[in-house]
Amino acid sequence: MKLVNYQLQTQIESLAVDKPTQFFADYIRSIIEDNSKPYHQRADYVGLSLNELKSKIDFLAQDIKELQQLKKQLSASLDIAKEVTASVFTTNGVDRIDGNIISSLTLTKPTTKTKTTLRVTHPHEVMKLGYIKYEPDLEAIEKAMGTMDGLKELDQFVSIESTEVATPAKVKVNTKRSAINTQADELLNIVEAA
Repeated sequence: MKLVNYQLQTQIESLAVDKPTQFFADYIRSIIEDNSKPYHQRADYVGLSLNELKSKIDFLAQDIKELQQLKKQLSASLDIAKEVTASVFTTNGVDRIDGNIISSLTLTKPTTKTKTTLRVTHPHEVMKLGYIKYEPDLEAIEKAMGTMDGLKELDQFVSIESTEVATPAKVKVNTKRSAINTQADELLNIVEAA
């Protein structure tokens, strides 16, 4: 991940749902309409700026994943360290040690929890007694509604609702070839310098 953001990338990163976007639209328009640069250079500048933000998001997602794994491992390590320390204290007959910076180290009392798990050994016999749950099979209903017989049979008992979800047009960056980061930086520097 590079440490320097280009002007367009900075503009993109400042966009938010509750903020006006007119300034950004004007800036994009000025890039697209700037005939002093070849069209491919303008397209590269916009595309590479969008890709940089996507790379940042991917980088952060990977960091978050690694941090979650590290947190889980460190939590397990902390629990083991506390248990081993308590074992050493108990073996040496210590139940409390006072400190200068911390108040003290004390032992918690061991506890035992009983976990109850229900396992049905004879499911058919239990269902005969009335302990059963019935639900409509939505997948089978949808499949049946696709046929004329199913439609006639189920039409009075089910309704189908359609909801439209509007998705605004978005720019997709299509990577033509794998560009080396230095080439991308050089292109972005050319546009920024002009």
